[in-house]
Amino acid sequence: MNDLINELQLKIEKLENEINFKNGLISILSHDSKELFGTFLWLTEELEQKTLSEEDFFKLLPQVKRDTQKNLQTIQDSVAWLKTQYGEFQIKPVKIIVMDLFHYLEEKYAAKLKEKNINFYYKGDHNASLTSDRLLLEYVLDKIFNNAVKYSFDGQDVYLQAITEGDQVVLSVIDSGTGIHEKYLPTIYNYDNPVFLGTAGEKGVGLSLKIVKNFISLLYGNIQIISAENKGTTVSLFLHKFIE
Repeated sequence: MNDLINELQLKIEKLENEINFKNGLISILSHDSKELFGTFLWLTEELEQKTLSEEDFFKLLPQVKRDTQKNLQTIQDSVAWLKTQYGEFQIKPVKIIVMDLFHYLEEKYAAKLKEKNINFYYKGDHNASLTSDRLLLEYVLDKIFNNAVKYSFDGQDVYLQAITEGDQVVLSVIDSGTGIHEKYLPTIYNYDNPVFLGTAGEKGVGLSLKIVKNFISLLYGNIQIISAENKGTTVSLFLHKFIE
């Protein structure tokens, strides 16, 4: 009887988390879309009525660009998540060399790393590999690495670390950037957690880590975040070497 009750409680908790996730996603999409298109509408109306000079208009464009990039990222993240929720989505396990993931991030973020003068290194098991879904794992590492770069200062180092422990591989993205105050860590996956600007003014919506956690559960893994304000952040993924 107790086992049945525990099983039902777990199912209820899972459903509640899924509902909260979907409601939060809808709220973010709705808010960001209204905000972005509201800004566009205001700018065009002000120009038409000649209450905004062309000089002031062009001064506002960098902010509009940042808002647009944030909105586009929200849509892309949402689409990535939706693909796992509908249709015939299935995990597609393939052998993945962790060093290949390092080179994937190194190449994708080459311009951003150069712009912020950030050094990116690999450490740990150079022969580490696992069988997992490449699409989900690349997405997860992309989002975690993006945050590491976003919250790092010029000239700092970021690491991708791989440790093989029996039938488990631990992948960690390590930075020494702004870090997270301990009071925010318990709510990091909640929608009431504040969103902070990156060290170069990069904007986000706080959505990526929520989807990351969802994807890691699809990979039957776990995520751990260790952080301290002004000391940096380590995000570790605990993944099985083989999934079917």
